[in-house]
Amino acid sequence: MNPTGYWRLCCPSEGLMEDRLQEFDLGEKRICLLRRAGRVLAFSANCPHAGGRLCEGWIDARGRVVCPVHHYRFDPANGYNASGEGYKLKTFPAKDVEGSIFVFF
Repeated sequence: MNPTGYWRLCCPSEGLMEDRLQEFDLGEKRICLLRRAGRVLAFSANCPHAGGRLCEGWIDARGRVVCPVHHYRFDPANGYNASGEGYKLKTFPAKDVEGSIFVFF
């Protein structure tokens, strides 16, 4: 974690639906949020390979985010590329506090 970062308010938690990718602009960053199995996950909105908008992709049967451009797959919890190309997705800590989603960067 970046020691100079801070928690930023992103959205009301009731608007974040299970297994649905949603994109948000938080100042200088564009991120995707995903609620999966009760966890809130936050990650870069663009694929680290070719810049595809990940929120236009989908979630596969194993819970990985699939880029709509080249179908690279990423674990949204840790950013690891599951399809073997070696790219890593930038992830951010996220939490649901009293009805609001906060993201740290």
